[in-house]
Amino acid sequence: MTTRTLVHWLEDVEDPRDGPGLKHDLTELLVVAVCAIIAGAQSFTDMAMFAQLRLPWLRRYLLLENGAPSHDTFGRVFRLLDAKRFERAFRGWIGSVVGAAQLEHIAIDGKCVRGSRDGERTPVHLVSAYATRLGVMLCQERVADKSNEIDAIPAVLDALALKGCIVSIDAMGCQREIARAIRERGGDYVLAVKGNQEKLFNALSGFFGATERGRIERLMPECYVRTIEKDHGRIEERRYWLTQDVLKRVDTNAWPDCHQIGMVEAICHTGKGEPSMQRRYFITSAQCDVKDFARAARDHWRIENSLHWSLDVTFLEDACRVRKDHAAHNYATLRRFALNLIKLDISLPKTSVRSRVKRAEWDEDYRTHILQIKPLISA
Repeated sequence: MTTRTLVHWLEDVEDPRDGPGLKHDLTELLVVAVCAIIAGAQSFTDMAMFAQLRLPWLRRYLLLENGAPSHDTFGRVFRLLDAKRFERAFRGWIGSVVGAAQLEHIAIDGKCVRGSRDGERTPVHLVSAYATRLGVMLCQERVADKSNEIDAIPAVLDALALKGCIVSIDAMGCQREIARAIRERGGDYVLAVKGNQEKLFNALSGFFGATERGRIERLMPECYVRTIEKDHGRIEERRYWLTQDVLKRVDTNAWPDCHQIGMVEAICHTGKGEPSMQRRYFITSAQCDVKDFARAARDHWRIENSLHWSLDVTFLEDACRVRKDHAAHNYATLRRFALNLIKLDISLPKTSVRSRVKRAEWDEDYRTHILQIKPLISA
């Protein structure tokens, strides 16, 4: 069976326009938009300039019978395009790429597209699911106005195949209904616990006092692990504890299949003054060892320092002023199409995302390689 390419998935997106005066095919316009963002475009004006300057290259793969679309055309289409249907094409495409791969760990977190604020209208806020080992985003869900991430997380979970996966969520998602939804879909949860679950937080923080931590290290060394990392002049020491001892103090009936609790103590030495320390507490349904717990807790932050960082630093998402109607949401989806395409490329394993974007801007062959598009007429 032949795998459907990105272009084929974009063909499924319904055209919001009607009437006899349409000059540009929707699928072609969407492909041009993705190409432009991979090459560094940050606005509809940039898209139109890319299409105009790269028209000979684009016509190797697309008809573009009426030439390059204008910035007004790009803006109008993305303002009208149904964001949920466009998102559905994204999910179908990345699902076909990932296929039956064992994802192992999925991190879920939210991100605000700050530049999309429009007067009294709140900025677009998206909750994303990120496959930490593969380095790609799996799906996203927009948080409804006057709502929060708690309401969007169940929709994200519904879009995922969770069997055999560990799902990590920060304290906002530490909710009984969310834990139950993960277990019902065959996954295990690792949920951060903070003051929004006061009784649970007090039980965990009270248990992980110095006496209990020392006892776990002495009597149950298999429940404790320590790591040290050196980076940019800092030394980061992390200590991980995982145990079932506190479960008798927690109402486990309220937290489905809660098997263990854990703590991470992060100590940062900069060489200037006293080291800083932060403690984080977790509950988990996973019957894993402390090394697997440490990896899940550590890997969760890849959604921040890889996905969100790349969107803000490389694609300048927060600086983007696209904000009318559905345009901000759709433009955010375009960036995620582009970032996933770049991350999925294994031909330059030691090259940064920013360098790959620059190469896609300057190197036509590399741009073609990333997009996996075929010429209209074989040579």
